[in-house]
Amino acid sequence: MQESEYLNGRTDLIDKLRSFPFMKNIDACHILDMLQLSKLRTYEADEVITKEGVFDSWIYILVYGEVRITKAGNELARFNESGDTFGELAVLDGEARSATVSATITTKCLAIDASFMDSLPPEEQSAFYSVFYRILAEILSKRLRETGQKLAQCQEELKRLKP
Repeated sequence: MQESEYLNGRTDLIDKLRSFPFMKNIDACHILDMLQLSKLRTYEADEVITKEGVFDSWIYILVYGEVRITKAGNELARFNESGDTFGELAVLDGEARSATVSATITTKCLAIDASFMDSLPPEEQSAFYSVFYRILAEILSKRLRETGQKLAQCQEELKRLKP
């Protein structure tokens, strides 16, 4: 992995970050707060980004490339759209990583240390938390719908395969 320094003061990144669905409703001042504890990380093909069972507080936004999500060695999904987000479950519930995420090709991610929220002034925390968790809820809702659709397809296929 190649990693940048913390992106503190990088106002040049605000417009790019706002183009990502995850960041579209976040104020510029909060994006700058977030960048204080964010880094750009580049991974080579087959390099592990997060490992199932590990505890950490990083959320990732895909800048470019492709990642494979596996659980117990089985592939669950691939993300390859700029702005795709992963790593949010461990931040939401404080549990260990539920899956392993690996780069399939050269991949660049914005890695955000979610502990930055604790450093916001108390008067800003409530407003930021509400926007942040609403965005995470939208991401998880979309994934739950997709998972429900895949489950229904698997159940139909299972019915066809059973005598």
